[in-house]
Amino acid sequence: EEPSRRRLRTAFSAEQISTLESSFQRQQYLGAAERRQLAGRMRLSEVQIKTWFQNRRMKLKRQL
Repeated sequence: EEPSRRRLRTAFSAEQISTLESSFQRQQYLGAAERRQLAGRMRLSEVQIKTWFQNRRMKLKRQL
């Protein structure tokens, strides 16, 4: 039986996290264009950016 083909967890660099965090401080929701631009600038996929923002919003919600 074929083992599940899940993606490995992305290990973000400190620099990437700092870029993502400052972006998140400005706006908690990214539009498609902003996400594309950020992904290109950070050499990450749009899905990775989208998922990071989703997880970060959940983290904020838990903290409140």
